[in-house]
Amino acid sequence: MAETTTDPDPAALTADDVCRVVGERVREFRAGLGMTMERFAEAANLSIGMLSKIEHGQTSPSLATLTNLANAAGVPFTAFFRGLDEEHDAVVVRAGQGLEIAHEGDSSGRRYEDLGALRGPNRTIEPVLVTIAEPDEVFPLFQHSGVEMIHIIGGAVEYGYGAKRYTLNPGDTMQFKGEVAHGPTAVLELPVQFLSLKVR
Repeated sequence: MAETTTDPDPAALTADDVCRVVGERVREFRAGLGMTMERFAEAANLSIGMLSKIEHGQTSPSLATLTNLANAAGVPFTAFFRGLDEEHDAVVVRAGQGLEIAHEGDSSGRRYEDLGALRGPNRTIEPVLVTIAEPDEVFPLFQHSGVEMIHIIGGAVEYGYGAKRYTLNPGDTMQFKGEVAHGPTAVLELPVQFLSLKVR
Protein backbone atom coordinates (compact mmCIF):
# COMPACT_ATOMS: atom_id res chain seq x y z
CA MET A 1 0.00 0.00 0.00
CA ALA A 2 1.08 3.58 -0.49
CA GLU A 3 2.60 5.41 2.41
CA THR A 4 1.55 9.03 2.74
CA THR A 5 3.30 11.64 4.83
CA THR A 6 1.08 14.59 5.57
CA ASP A 7 2.05 18.18 6.28
CA PRO A 8 -0.43 20.99 6.94
CA ASP A 9 -2.93 21.44 4.13
CA PRO A 10 -1.99 24.60 2.17
CA ALA A 11 -5.69 25.42 1.84
CA ALA A 12 -5.90 25.63 5.64
CA LEU A 13 -3.13 28.25 5.95
CA THR A 14 -4.06 31.34 7.92
CA ALA A 15 -2.94 34.93 7.43
CA ASP A 16 -0.71 34.47 10.49
CA ASP A 17 1.00 31.52 8.77
CA VAL A 18 1.69 33.64 5.70
CA CYS A 19 3.05 36.52 7.79
CA ARG A 20 5.30 34.11 9.70
CA VAL A 21 6.76 32.55 6.55
CA VAL A 22 7.26 35.93 4.86
CA GLY A 23 8.99 37.23 7.98
CA GLU A 24 11.29 34.23 8.09
CA ARG A 25 12.27 34.72 4.44
CA VAL A 26 12.92 38.46 4.93
CA ARG A 27 15.15 37.76 7.93
CA GLU A 28 16.91 34.96 6.03
CA PHE A 29 17.69 37.17 3.03
CA ARG A 30 18.83 40.08 5.19
CA ALA A 31 21.16 37.81 7.18
CA GLY A 32 22.50 36.34 3.94
CA LEU A 33 23.48 39.82 2.83
CA GLY A 34 25.15 40.52 6.18
CA MET A 35 23.07 43.66 6.62
CA THR A 36 21.94 45.13 9.92
CA MET A 37 18.24 45.85 10.41
CA GLU A 38 19.00 49.56 10.17
CA ARG A 39 20.77 49.28 6.80
CA PHE A 40 18.21 46.88 5.36
CA ALA A 41 15.28 49.02 6.55
CA GLU A 42 16.88 52.06 4.95
CA ALA A 43 17.40 50.19 1.65
CA ALA A 44 13.74 49.11 1.70
CA ASN A 45 12.43 52.59 2.69
CA LEU A 46 11.00 51.22 5.94
CA SER A 47 11.34 52.11 9.60
CA ILE A 48 13.30 49.72 11.78
CA GLY A 49 10.14 49.15 13.81
CA MET A 50 8.17 48.07 10.73
CA LEU A 51 10.97 45.78 9.56
CA SER A 52 11.11 44.19 13.00
CA LYS A 53 7.37 43.53 12.98
CA ILE A 54 7.60 41.97 9.51
CA GLU A 55 10.51 39.73 10.43
CA HIS A 56 8.68 38.53 13.54
CA GLY A 57 5.46 37.87 11.63
CA GLN A 58 3.55 40.48 13.57
CA THR A 59 2.19 42.43 10.61
CA SER A 60 1.02 41.85 7.07
CA PRO A 61 3.18 43.86 4.67
CA SER A 62 1.51 45.55 1.70
CA LEU A 63 2.41 44.68 -1.88
CA ALA A 64 4.38 47.91 -2.13
CA THR A 65 6.33 47.03 1.00
CA LEU A 66 7.05 43.51 -0.26
CA THR A 67 8.27 44.98 -3.54
CA ASN A 68 10.64 47.31 -1.67
CA LEU A 69 11.89 44.41 0.45
CA ALA A 70 12.47 42.28 -2.66
CA ASN A 71 14.43 45.09 -4.31
CA ALA A 72 16.51 45.60 -1.19
CA ALA A 73 17.27 41.88 -0.94
CA GLY A 74 17.84 41.46 -4.66
CA VAL A 75 15.40 38.56 -4.92
CA PRO A 76 12.18 37.93 -6.86
CA PHE A 77 8.97 39.07 -5.18
CA THR A 78 7.82 35.43 -5.00
CA ALA A 79 10.88 34.38 -2.99
CA PHE A 80 9.18 35.58 0.20
CA PHE A 81 6.50 32.92 -0.21
CA ARG A 82 8.89 29.99 -0.59
CA GLY A 83 7.76 27.28 1.79
CA LEU A 84 4.04 27.95 1.54
CA ASP A 85 3.65 25.92 -1.65
CA GLU A 86 5.85 23.07 -0.42
CA GLU A 87 3.42 21.77 2.19
CA HIS A 88 1.79 18.98 0.19
CA ASP A 89 1.34 15.27 0.74
CA ALA A 90 4.23 13.09 -0.40
CA VAL A 91 3.34 9.63 -1.64
CA VAL A 92 5.78 6.73 -1.26
CA VAL A 93 4.96 3.38 -2.84
CA ARG A 94 7.34 0.70 -1.59
CA ALA A 95 8.80 -1.86 -3.99
CA GLY A 96 6.23 -4.50 -4.88
CA GLN A 97 3.43 -2.72 -2.99
CA GLY A 98 1.71 -0.90 -5.85
CA LEU A 99 -1.99 -1.50 -6.42
CA GLU A 100 -2.54 -4.27 -8.97
CA ILE A 101 -4.79 -3.31 -11.89
CA ALA A 102 -6.89 -5.85 -13.78
CA HIS A 103 -7.68 -5.35 -17.46
CA GLU A 104 -10.27 -7.31 -19.41
CA GLY A 105 -8.60 -10.05 -21.43
CA ASP A 106 -5.45 -10.14 -19.30
CA SER A 107 -3.58 -13.40 -18.92
CA SER A 108 -1.86 -14.63 -15.78
CA GLY A 109 1.49 -13.71 -17.29
CA ARG A 110 0.80 -9.98 -17.27
CA ARG A 111 0.82 -7.65 -14.29
CA TYR A 112 -0.09 -3.96 -14.12
CA GLU A 113 1.01 -2.25 -10.93
CA ASP A 114 -0.24 1.28 -10.20
CA LEU A 115 2.62 3.16 -8.52
CA GLY A 116 0.62 6.26 -7.60
CA ALA A 117 -1.82 7.04 -4.84
CA LEU A 118 -2.76 10.66 -5.57
CA ARG A 119 -6.21 9.79 -6.85
CA GLY A 120 -9.43 11.68 -7.48
CA PRO A 121 -10.74 13.99 -10.20
CA ASN A 122 -7.58 16.11 -10.19
CA ARG A 123 -5.16 13.25 -10.75
CA THR A 124 -2.96 14.31 -13.67
CA ILE A 125 -0.35 11.55 -13.83
CA GLU A 126 -0.80 7.78 -13.70
CA PRO A 127 2.41 5.76 -13.24
CA VAL A 128 2.06 2.03 -13.95
CA LEU A 129 4.72 -0.70 -13.87
CA VAL A 130 3.93 -3.32 -16.51
CA THR A 131 5.43 -6.80 -16.31
CA ILE A 132 5.00 -9.49 -18.98
CA ALA A 133 6.35 -12.82 -17.74
CA GLU A 134 4.81 -15.27 -20.21
CA PRO A 135 4.41 -15.26 -24.00
CA ASP A 136 0.97 -14.37 -25.29
CA GLU A 137 -0.29 -14.07 -28.83
CA VAL A 138 -3.14 -11.71 -27.98
CA PHE A 139 -2.57 -8.35 -26.27
CA PRO A 140 -5.25 -5.76 -25.55
CA LEU A 141 -4.83 -2.35 -27.18
CA PHE A 142 -5.56 0.77 -25.16
CA GLN A 143 -6.97 4.21 -25.87
CA HIS A 144 -7.27 7.07 -23.40
CA SER A 145 -7.08 10.85 -23.15
CA GLY A 146 -3.82 12.74 -22.76
CA VAL A 147 -0.33 11.50 -23.57
CA GLU A 148 1.67 8.48 -22.47
CA MET A 149 5.35 7.73 -22.16
CA ILE A 150 6.79 4.25 -21.75
CA HIS A 151 10.34 3.38 -20.71
CA ILE A 152 11.64 -0.16 -21.17
CA ILE A 153 13.37 -1.54 -18.08
CA GLY A 154 13.96 -5.14 -19.16
CA GLY A 155 13.31 -7.56 -22.00
CA ALA A 156 12.31 -6.55 -25.51
CA VAL A 157 8.90 -5.92 -27.00
CA GLU A 158 7.25 -4.89 -30.25
CA TYR A 159 4.95 -2.00 -29.44
CA GLY A 160 2.07 -1.02 -31.67
CA TYR A 161 0.89 2.53 -32.19
CA GLY A 162 -1.89 2.81 -34.72
CA ALA A 163 -0.73 0.93 -37.82
CA LYS A 164 2.97 1.25 -36.92
CA ARG A 165 5.17 -1.18 -34.95
CA TYR A 166 8.26 -0.27 -32.93
CA THR A 167 10.92 -2.59 -31.48
CA LEU A 168 11.83 -1.43 -27.99
CA ASN A 169 14.78 -2.62 -25.92
CA PRO A 170 16.01 -1.82 -22.38
CA GLY A 171 16.59 1.91 -22.01
CA ASP A 172 14.33 2.84 -24.92
CA THR A 173 11.61 5.42 -24.37
CA MET A 174 8.51 6.08 -26.46
CA GLN A 175 5.99 8.90 -26.15
CA PHE A 176 2.64 9.16 -27.92
CA LYS A 177 -0.94 10.45 -27.84
CA GLY A 178 -3.26 8.21 -25.86
CA GLU A 179 -6.21 8.57 -28.25
CA VAL A 180 -4.43 6.38 -30.83
CA ALA A 181 -4.78 2.62 -30.19
CA HIS A 182 -1.56 1.33 -28.65
CA GLY A 183 -0.03 -1.55 -26.71
CA PRO A 184 2.44 -4.47 -26.94
CA THR A 185 1.93 -6.48 -30.12
CA ALA A 186 4.66 -9.11 -29.69
CA VAL A 187 7.10 -10.21 -27.01
CA LEU A 188 10.65 -10.47 -28.30
CA GLU A 189 12.51 -11.29 -25.08
CA LEU A 190 11.06 -12.29 -21.72
CA PRO A 191 10.52 -11.09 -19.11
CA VAL A 192 9.43 -7.65 -20.31
CA GLN A 193 9.09 -4.83 -17.84
CA PHE A 194 8.38 -1.19 -18.59
CA LEU A 195 7.20 1.92 -16.83
CA SER A 196 4.16 3.66 -18.28
CA LEU A 197 3.41 7.28 -17.41
CA LYS A 198 0.02 8.61 -18.50
CA VAL A 199 -0.44 12.36 -18.26
CA ARG A 200 -4.00 13.66 -18.59
